[in-house]
Amino acid sequence: CGLLVLMSWVIIFWFSLLHTLLMMRLTFCKETEISNFFCDLAQILKVACSDTLLNNIFVFVATGLLGVFPITGILYSYSQIVSSLMRMSSARSKYKAFSTCGSHLSVVSLFYGSCLGVYFSSSQRNLIATLMYTLVTPMLNPFIYSLRNKDMKGTLGRLLSRAASFGY
Repeated sequence: CGLLVLMSWVIIFWFSLLHTLLMMRLTFCKETEISNFFCDLAQILKVACSDTLLNNIFVFVATGLLGVFPITGILYSYSQIVSSLMRMSSARSKYKAFSTCGSHLSVVSLFYGSCLGVYFSSSQRNLIATLMYTLVTPMLNPFIYSLRNKDMKGTLGRLLSRAASFGY
């Protein structure tokens, strides 16, 4: 696990360094405003006054390496899981296996869906999608994984029944 985390950090460090060095060669017009709460790379490239061809090529390559390969691996692993689920005879075993994988699948879907939303939507929706993948997904991740815990499920059930008794 430590080696996987270290490898992730090293890869992201080098990609970030290359993006930063490529950005340093660009010029920007004065009084340019980016309507977002952080400077997303795609938005910075849109407001540059100089040629961004090299930056766009690097973004395309980085997206292929850091986006397409991981999602391909995730989809492949889930196809193997579904294949294994189909071979199970017990419905209870299928439910238990799916409930274990369902939380991960929901977080991955939320993250990749909102990332795609950033690049294929208008500026107002872009802000909402950016909030989803930068703030909401990391905050929901521990909560969703803790839902598998029996104590957490019991507490959540009691809270929902109390809320129902108050008319919520």
